[in-house]
Amino acid sequence: MTAQDTIQTTVTSNDVVLYMKGTKDMPQCGFSSRVAGVLNFMGVDFQDVNVLADEEIRQGIKEYSDWPTIPQLYVKGEFVGGCDIITEMTLSGELDQLFEDKGITYSKEAADKIREANA
Repeated sequence: MTAQDTIQTTVTSNDVVLYMKGTKDMPQCGFSSRVAGVLNFMGVDFQDVNVLADEEIRQGIKEYSDWPTIPQLYVKGEFVGGCDIITEMTLSGELDQLFEDKGITYSKEAADKIREANA
């Protein structure tokens, strides 16, 4: 199986996937930490993929999404964005709407707390 096949299988067989440096419990870069922190705080059940553990996946995910940076968030098989986009979507409420539209369970209360803390 190629890296592209592995990525395709991962993003289509999990509702929410975060390709990141490190893991959701131990992120290894600030951007990955921010996105994983938002998802964890909001109570989103997500699959983390540590790109530092596999160079083929690390390069492959950039080609798969045509997006040059890590982290990368996928919801229901669709690429959503990286750290800046996820931060903006969280603060604007767009991420809440995406989760609602896609049937992803999350804490609206936690999302509201993030917005209050950043107002």
